[in-house]
Amino acid sequence: AGTVTDARRRALLRLRVLRGVKQAVRHLEDQAARAAAAGGAGYPEIGRAVNMSRQGARRRWPGLISNRTPSPTSPEHRSS
Repeated sequence: AGTVTDARRRALLRLRVLRGVKQAVRHLEDQAARAAAAGGAGYPEIGRAVNMSRQGARRRWPGLISNRTPSPTSPEHRSS
């Protein structure tokens, strides 16, 4: 019974450690995605870097890239 309890305790500890590693990796991915976006990368490039679609990257990092398009200039009105 002791070895089963020890094995269970080790397995649970391993799960906790792996969860922490997973969170740390996710944090590092978030930092790298922000840096890539700041460097001009778009969602398609960021998605490819992490083996996901552009849409997946957009869902993972919403608002990371702003699609600012210059507002069109208003047409000049000429008086006749």
